[in-house]
Amino acid sequence: MIGLLQRVTGASVAVNGEVVGAIGRGLLVLACAEPSDTTGSAEKLLQRLLAYRVFSDDAGKMNRSLADTCGGLLLVPQFTLAADTRSGLRPGFSSAASPALARSLFDFLVARAGELHADVAAGQFGANMQVSLVNDGPVTFWLQVS
Repeated sequence: MIGLLQRVTGASVAVNGEVVGAIGRGLLVLACAEPSDTTGSAEKLLQRLLAYRVFSDDAGKMNRSLADTCGGLLLVPQFTLAADTRSGLRPGFSSAASPALARSLFDFLVARAGELHADVAAGQFGANMQVSLVNDGPVTFWLQVS
């Protein structure tokens, strides 16, 4: 699975003008499943997201994780992260998981995140979403697990 995480001071996702998920300080994560991914991949990604040290400690170094800070986690499904952009002028999506697999893994990721972390919100799978964020830093990382 792929997770593009952004440290934010706030983020929200809306569908048809209605906010369906929002957080304050924390991580906005665009999540993408690939064909070989399993719930094990989703679990591994989630563990990394919760433990990845991207928040500053008292000395200003990135030594604190989302779990340490009790920040918000906003998960947004985004199949375009798996796009093949190596050639041509139009991305290819054959490296993205099927919609059924991707939905099941995203739903698992959100449910499991809710079991492990107090402040979890999510976008809506398959919807046209408008994502708003204030990237803090900016700090953005690409995580890929198998």
